[in-house]
Amino acid sequence: MSRRPRKKKKNRNSAGRISFLCIGIFLVLVLSVQMVRLYQKNEALVQTEQTKQKELSEQEDKQKELEEQEQYIQSDEYKEKVAKDKLGLVYDNETIFREK
Repeated sequence: MSRRPRKKKKNRNSAGRISFLCIGIFLVLVLSVQMVRLYQKNEALVQTEQTKQKELSEQEDKQKELEEQEQYIQSDEYKEKVAKDKLGLVYDNETIFREK
């Protein structure tokens, strides 16, 4: 009679081990799926960051060009050019030749 309870304990231990193993496998699977999702999300964010950095660089270049154009427009050289081209003004010592 004492032999039967020993077998039940072994069966209980093996059932506990199997259930513990199943829970462990389940946790490993869940963590693996989450890790893959996070990796994919990270890759998407890295791609977005690169795109935004490129756009930022382009906008900074455009800003530089606009600042240079603003400086040119405020210069005396630009004012003289506009006065000559649009208003037809000339200096006193200049001679204008026109074609007929």
